[in-house]
Formats: sequence, C-alpha cells, structure tokens
Amino acid sequence: MNHAIHSVNRRRFIQYGSLFIGSGVVAACTNNQPQANTSQSTNNLDQVTFGTNWLAQAEHGGFYQAIATGIYKEHGLDVTIQMGGPQVPTGTQLLMGNAVDFFMGYGVDAVNAVAEGIPKITVAAIFQKDPQCLLAHPNTGVESIEDLRGRPIYISSSANVTYWPLLAAKFGFTDDQKRPYNFNPGPFLADKQSAQQGYITSEPFAIERQGGFTPIIFLLADYGYIPYSTTIETKRELVENNPDLVQRFVDASIKGWYSYLENPAPGNELIKQANPEMTDEQIAYGIEKLQEYGIIASGEVEQLGIGAMTEERWQSFYESMTQAGIFQPNTDYKQAFTLQFVNRGAQAYRN
Repeated sequence: MNHAIHSVNRRRFIQYGSLFIGSGVVAACTNNQPQANTSQSTNNLDQVTFGTNWLAQAEHGGFYQAIATGIYKEHGLDVTIQMGGPQVPTGTQLLMGNAVDFFMGYGVDAVNAVAEGIPKITVAAIFQKDPQCLLAHPNTGVESIEDLRGRPIYISSSANVTYWPLLAAKFGFTDDQKRPYNFNPGPFLADKQSAQQGYITSEPFAIERQGGFTPIIFLLADYGYIPYSTTIETKRELVENNPDLVQRFVDASIKGWYSYLENPAPGNELIKQANPEMTDEQIAYGIEKLQEYGIIASGEVEQLGIGAMTEERWQSFYESMTQAGIFQPNTDYKQAFTLQFVNRGAQAYRN
C-alpha cells in the first residue's frame, strides 16, 4: 500500500460512534497496537497514555519528539503514545473507557460531543489550520475553488458532517457532484475533470508520484472551514481533579512541537519505529507542508504560542458551521474547550 494513502485514512477515522463500550473492550482493541514509550526509569513519574488518531507520522511529530528528547520526563511524565488505526475505537470511546488519558481530537467532534452530553474537553490546539484540502488537475480550467462547481468531487462519507455542507452553502456545490472517496487516488487520476479531497501533507505527495504532476490545491482553511485540528482533549473529570497533570502534559507537548520543528530527527526515529512503513521522504514532505501552509504556526501562535486557542475563533467556527446546518443550534459550544492551559506566550515554551 502506498505510504501516503495508508497514512491519510486517519483524518476521518474519528467518527461519532456509540459510547456504550466497556473499558475491557477498549483495552482488547488497543493492546495489540504498537506503542512508543520512554526508556528511562519511571520512578516518581506520572504515567500518561496519549492516543493518536492514526499511525505514526510527521503530523504527530511533536508528541514523539517530547518522548525522544526527554521533555515529558522533565515534566514528571512517563508518556506512552497509543497509535490509532483501523481496528482502534474512536477517541471518545477510548477516553470514556479510560483506555487513554488524552487524545488527539478535532474541533467538529468537540462541539458535537457537547450536544451529545459527552464529558470531554479540548485543552490545546496544535494545528491552527485543518490540513483538509481539495485537489484538482492542472490545465483543466480550474483556477479558483468556485471553478469546481459541477465537477465530480471524490469525498469521504464523513465530509457530509464536516466541510461539505459549508462548501455547498458558500460556493454552490451540489450533492450530485459527490463521488465516494475510498482513499485511493485512482479514480481522480483517471478523470482529469474531477477533484478529490486530501490532506495537505499526504495526498499531493501520492498524486505527484503516481500521477506525475503537481495538483492544484485548495486548503479549505483558506475558504471558511476553520476548525482547530490535532487538538489535545481529555475528560472533564481530569481537568477538574488534576489540573496540574493536564498543565504539565500540555506544556511538554507544546515544547515537543517547538523542538520537532527545529530538529525533527529524534522524533522521526520513534515515528519510524512505531510505524515501519513510514518513509523518510514522506516524513520530510509532511514537515515541509506543515510549515509552508502555516498549519501549526499561524494566527495567534506567534504571540500566544503553539497550542493557542481563542474564544473568538471557537465562536466564529461554531457560527459558520451552525449556519451550514452541521451543528445543532443553541449548543453551548463554550463547553467544548478551556483556555486554562494554553496561551502562555511562545517564549514560555522555548525556555
């Protein structure tokens, strides 16, 4: 399987599944997954498990870096990274089943969890921009996102409850354009008039190598789709009962990301150990695109630091998605997040 295509599925792996899953079932589903852990003595360290939303890759680099460089240990933590994958339950199930302490979440799911009465909360946002994009063939008359109207667009089923209604409302896309996307670029490559969804760090990489051309890219974050992504979420109970642990995990993770962006080599070694199918070429491409498109370092990050969130951004996101019919009106979206653990300023995380 192509590495880029194999890695991309995790984007929409997080679905809104049933919560009625016992911790024993969760454990049975996750115990066989490879894990990354510190090798130092765990005496006097708080043991923490962090669940990611797919197999190890550059998009998870800062967390692996914090293990590889001892940053978590310096914050009194012995962290195990539990990789996601096709046989792993959703993050909500893992959190509620006490299989993980923190999970790599997503803004849309966080607000929907409030509507569903699920007691979890977002405590940091590593990605200021969602890397979700649409891709089109060059030299086919597509110069703007509006030019995709009327063309076949390959999207996943979960797009129907995330970005598609917003695009339909803003740009006139219609449901008869939708084609099922199975995370294989073959149908897109075969039809030059089509478009497909992608992740800025993966699908363009696969298309360049399989199709021999550079696709036109429309990063949806630049067109009104503005959720925070690759968030850190946990149960409300942990925030209320052990805020010091939450603060230390958030701080160390953010410092891990600063370290990874400066010199990713230590984290990359752990990524490849955890996911042997991951290549140096794919990792390098992922890091390049994270930086080129400001996925991590944009918006308020320069002032507030990586992981930043603001009430204004959450409000704008909620309002735009409610108008598109994705969120339930009158949802108390402010319950989806807390600013208690972030926005300390970039310098605080570099010291």
